[in-house]
Amino acid sequence: MGLYSTQVSAKKLVPLCRQLATSYDAGIPIMKSLDLVASGYNDRQVRDLLRAMRNDLGNGATLAEAAQSQSKYLPSFFIQLLASGERGGKLDVMLNDLANYFEDRLKMQREYKRLMTYPCIQVGAAWFLGTFGLGLVGKIKDMFGPRASGEIDIFAYINEYLRFQGKALVVFAVVFAISVILSRMGVFRWISGAVSTFIWPIASVTRKFALARFFRSMSLLIGSGLHLPRCIESAAAITANPYIERDLLKSVPIVQQGHTLVEAFADSRYMNATAREMLFVGEQSGQLETTLRKVSEYMFAEATHAVQFMTKVFSQVIGLAVGVLIGYIVITFWVTLYGGMLDGLGV
Repeated sequence: MGLYSTQVSAKKLVPLCRQLATSYDAGIPIMKSLDLVASGYNDRQVRDLLRAMRNDLGNGATLAEAAQSQSKYLPSFFIQLLASGERGGKLDVMLNDLANYFEDRLKMQREYKRLMTYPCIQVGAAWFLGTFGLGLVGKIKDMFGPRASGEIDIFAYINEYLRFQGKALVVFAVVFAISVILSRMGVFRWISGAVSTFIWPIASVTRKFALARFFRSMSLLIGSGLHLPRCIESAAAITANPYIERDLLKSVPIVQQGHTLVEAFADSRYMNATAREMLFVGEQSGQLETTLRKVSEYMFAEATHAVQFMTKVFSQVIGLAVGVLIGYIVITFWVTLYGGMLDGLGV
């Protein structure tokens, strides 16, 4: 469970699905499988969740009902695929597909974090070095003021700088806490979604990753035998972006009227021509499940490329900003120094 959500993370769901699939495929009843996996899990919350599901099964509930009772912690997508696997007698297949899905999702998250690490380090360095340098320039100005002491007490300045950073850390912690509270209330997703969906170059990355998750989810849900409008509704929720989700859900009534997916997504703001063409091929060939998986792979590759481009843009912008800041500090330092010296000489 993360700070921004009560749901189990993809990192924990991958081994969970793999272990359940292996146990069930080996002929161990699902109730016993839940117990075995729970006993070997170190995470207390996941362990309690699995045991609660096992208890519900023991009381006569179906697996879908047991999972639904834990909807606060389990994604709806996970619950629906379990229900489909249980109804169709393909629970082991669904569990393995879920593991593959969460592995792909985890790969997306790790790739994004890896590519964004360097720009984040640059921002941090710019903040700490920039604030230190600007503060030092201010002290140099004071050396030549009407109450000038003629020297800088470097230790006093370092203490002052540390107090400033302490205050900044408190402000950051308050903002972070507010964002967590708003996220738990469901408000923050609209704020962060607006930033990530409409501001360049983040928008391109957000849209492509969201569509990669959408098509991957659609592929699994269609393969599980779920009704197509329900597939779209569930897969749209997986995008984790309220604006993209709302746009994709506009296709549901069109599909319910008997139109094709290509027609349903014709007016989508976020689906590009290549994705629509691949959807058309999938519908015409009768291989929609396979085609959707390929669309997901294509969108993921596009998203990875977009992240690399965004990283380069951020690196250049941050480098330019740092250069301007350093230039300002250097120029201010020498102008202040020589200006003060000339004033002192009466020039």
